[in-house]
Amino acid sequence: MGDKCCGANEESLTTNDKNSSCHRKTENITINAETLAAKPTPTKGKKMEYLVHGMDCSNCAKSIENHLNTLPTIHSVTVNFSTGKMKVEHENSVDDIISEVAKLGYKASLVTKTNKNHPTETPKNKEGYGLITFTGILIAYGFIGSYNDLSTVVITMFYAIAMVINGYKPLRSAYYAIKSRSLDMNVLMSAAAIGAALIGEWFEGATVVWLFALGNALQNRSIEQTRTSIRNLMNLAPSEAWVKVESELVKKPVDDISVGQLVVIKPGDRIPLDGEIVQGETSVNQAPITGESIPVDKLIGDTVYAGTINESGSIEIKVTKLVEDTSLSKIIHLVEEAQEQRAPTQAFIDKFASIYTPIVFVLALATIVIPPVLGFGSWDNWIYKGLALLVVACPCALVISTPVAIVSAIGNAAKNGALIKGGTFLEKAGTIDAVAFDKTGTLTEGKPKVDKIESLTTSEEDLVSLALTLEIHSTHPIAKTIVSYAKEHGIQSKDGTLFKNIVGKGVQATIDEQVYYAGNVKLFEEMNVLSDHLKKKINNIQNQGKTVVIIGTKNEVMGIISVADSIRSTTLTALKRLKQVGIKQLVMLTGDNEGTAKTISNETTVNRYFAELLPEDKVDAIKKLQQEGHKVAMVGDGINDAPALATADLGIAMGGAGTDTAMETADIILMADNLEQLPHTVKLSRKALTIIKQNIWFSILIKLIALVFIFPGWLTLWMAVLSDTGAALLVILNALRLLKFKP
Repeated sequence: MGDKCCGANEESLTTNDKNSSCHRKTENITINAETLAAKPTPTKGKKMEYLVHGMDCSNCAKSIENHLNTLPTIHSVTVNFSTGKMKVEHENSVDDIISEVAKLGYKASLVTKTNKNHPTETPKNKEGYGLITFTGILIAYGFIGSYNDLSTVVITMFYAIAMVINGYKPLRSAYYAIKSRSLDMNVLMSAAAIGAALIGEWFEGATVVWLFALGNALQNRSIEQTRTSIRNLMNLAPSEAWVKVESELVKKPVDDISVGQLVVIKPGDRIPLDGEIVQGETSVNQAPITGESIPVDKLIGDTVYAGTINESGSIEIKVTKLVEDTSLSKIIHLVEEAQEQRAPTQAFIDKFASIYTPIVFVLALATIVIPPVLGFGSWDNWIYKGLALLVVACPCALVISTPVAIVSAIGNAAKNGALIKGGTFLEKAGTIDAVAFDKTGTLTEGKPKVDKIESLTTSEEDLVSLALTLEIHSTHPIAKTIVSYAKEHGIQSKDGTLFKNIVGKGVQATIDEQVYYAGNVKLFEEMNVLSDHLKKKINNIQNQGKTVVIIGTKNEVMGIISVADSIRSTTLTALKRLKQVGIKQLVMLTGDNEGTAKTISNETTVNRYFAELLPEDKVDAIKKLQQEGHKVAMVGDGINDAPALATADLGIAMGGAGTDTAMETADIILMADNLEQLPHTVKLSRKALTIIKQNIWFSILIKLIALVFIFPGWLTLWMAVLSDTGAALLVILNALRLLKFKP
């Protein structure tokens, strides 16, 4: 059972640069204490990482830091409450560190490389609940016995036993907290319990420590749900895989598999490592990585990701990334780094708590001493009120109101394919009212397709065959599109010679001793073969947002092939839902001409568009929206749109799965290559802001009521503890609703 604490500052907790978060490789495996005996003492200054169980608010982390920093063998220590992790640079043994943490009432376990990405379960403290039940029965017997003529000595003994059992750990933790100059809840609670006993209020003292122990246990269990929800990501990929060695299959740990090795995955199995399919075809459920609910068809040459599920056929993949470099590993590291960052609201609350706690502590001491010295009432009466004020001095519910909500929301988003890089960006996502989209590759597929073939002087098949012959050696995206179309329809190329690229205009080749051309309007205008009728037709096609490829000779136009970048199937639904969640402005940014931009904007129902933009012009468009008073999010591919992503209030990158640059550039990453996760992310962020506000106001209100009720004598000691632990528990449970928030 961990010990409860109050909210002093959390300034020394780790905050990491979002742009470097995906480069850190943290191994996430705990081992049992009995295994540690075999561990060698680390070399001087070696950094080790531990999981700490039992912390239920940020000052627990501060108390551990302060205590360990008093030891000469410790060079540096940072403890993060949100992730439950501690990083220590130390000379002494692992057992020594675990022992020192245990003195404060917490349990530490080493994070090691062994079986990484498959942590052991969080320790369950079942015996703690047994002791709480036993002492609760003792207190109940004592209370009932006071009305049934039971001996006062026996009743007091029941209460004293309950106080010793439940109060041992808090008292020990309080001793080390005072030693390291920390004012935490263990100090306040121990003082209140001892004070109650000294003035003869044994029932009050016993009830105080019992409620404290019960609230502590419940809070720890609730908070661990948020941490476990993230750690469960690590169990998505199997720890072993079937590796093809010559003609045999050998089962090997994923840690021992290197890049280039062949791995066989059977239907229904999870894919162990990122790789490329070299044999077989299947459908893969990519929901654990991208959040997509529909399985994706995979063929030879396609990429598959660790943690995804092979739905149908047996496949053989060539490993492309080591276990620590997979997309799943990067997601885990990114989410953990995000949890360590404090949001502005959390930073403010922590600072407020660091001032509030000592002030109320001094007021409690003044309440105990000043009134009876001046002759206003008895010492017992004012000591009792002062002790109640001590309990109220710790703003646990207030301090915990923000981080649990943020961690829950980040975990929910990660499960649904959106990575939020920290509480700051979660809060920003909840305030945006305008979203700007890059067109190509964001609203559209980014892969042009043949839209229409219009043959004028020859058959359609012959026209495509001519186009294939002309374009087959070109590397231009439009040329590749035509070549792909011809191959899909089984159309063969002709025998061509003397291929030539005409820069900025098209290509030419000699076929059957005749020179043929494939190119744009400019090329055929120079050859003076375009009639007014054809010019008008081509102009109408271009105004529809399509690109025209003309096929012909110096004497005639044989046909026109129009190519278009189609709108994603998910775009229209995503934009509609964004409007439903309250986004006022949906804006398209594109380098295309006015006609293309207008056509696409009409099809997608965006509010407005900016056309013919260079990358620096996109920055100006974002600034214009900001000057109009909008909080702007920019959605792009994370590479070409980097300046605009950086300028916007919130940068959102699409298609993060397998794209390192996207992970580094943006504040939020949509792992799937579509916009479907964006409405949920915005709605989730707004829900998180609402819950944070509810928690803060509820926590403040409870404290104010408790403070007001102390002086008329309406607030007993056990009621003060109940209000504190009860409020903290309600705040946690309210925040945990974000884990269940569904798209």
